[in-house]
Amino acid sequence: MGSDAIAVPVLEFLAKDARDLCAVAGVYSQPDRPKGRGKKLQPNPLAAAAIGLGLPLRQPEKPGPDDVAWMRDNDVQLVFVMAYGHILKKSLLATPSLGFVNFHASLLPKLRGASPVESAVATGEHETGVSLMRIIPKMDAGAVCDVERVSIEPNDTGASVREKLSAATVPLLARHLPTLLAGTATFTEQDEAQATYCRKLDKADGQLDFSASASALAARINGLDPWPGCSCEVGDVRLKLREAAVLEPQVASDTPPGTVIAANAEGVDVAVGEGSVLRLHQLQRPGGKMLPAGDFLRGFALPLGTRLSGGEMRGLVE
Repeated sequence: MGSDAIAVPVLEFLAKDARDLCAVAGVYSQPDRPKGRGKKLQPNPLAAAAIGLGLPLRQPEKPGPDDVAWMRDNDVQLVFVMAYGHILKKSLLATPSLGFVNFHASLLPKLRGASPVESAVATGEHETGVSLMRIIPKMDAGAVCDVERVSIEPNDTGASVREKLSAATVPLLARHLPTLLAGTATFTEQDEAQATYCRKLDKADGQLDFSASASALAARINGLDPWPGCSCEVGDVRLKLREAAVLEPQVASDTPPGTVIAANAEGVDVAVGEGSVLRLHQLQRPGGKMLPAGDFLRGFALPLGTRLSGGEMRGLVE
């Protein structure tokens, strides 16, 4: 069960590399949705992968009694879930004899919830991972079998870390598939006192407060790339931003936060909070393309002293 590209490696492993251990009875995914300028119905990445692998594909708007019956009729014993997008009912969870296990894209109990990948990068974490866990009625609170850790580098974005986590699911599953199928895998309950939660992101999360430190701003810009993306305003023009870094060494300054102090092919340098400097590597103006700083500046001047403005940076984790 899944709907996002992050789950494709798991499906391919089960369908190809694990054929001697188990058979994939079918794939559940979200229904086709309108996409692109023509708004034609298109399958999501996991559904497309299932079609390419020749696997039975089911796409209910919401799993219900018919799906309980289908699982029983097809002798489904174990269900893997990753980024499916549905809360599963108890009647469905009770159907397969070996239960449901989920690949959650964080080191549980940290970052339960809807945006663990983006939130890990955007809040400055240096490490995240995938947790293989039981699904229970409480969100992301099931016992954990094992984790696969991945590092978050300074130049990583939400998109690049998502790719790392997608790949990390395969060795994690390979280690434990035999015992999961045998019903002998061991699971450890999470420490509820250590749990944190991240919410669903929206466009307002892309606002930037330039009085924050360069490290906080760079993490936010990189973590929320590609969605929802970060932006700022120059006068009445909104600029989208990508690929930010902390300029070293940082030089203490009484320059007002948001002030452009350098702009060239290497980047647009902005004085921000705590006497630090933020370097913006890619920018986009309305109606234009996302461009490296040097190319962008040839069509949109940012003279020294230009002030970039933003808004409140809402918290992502609680």
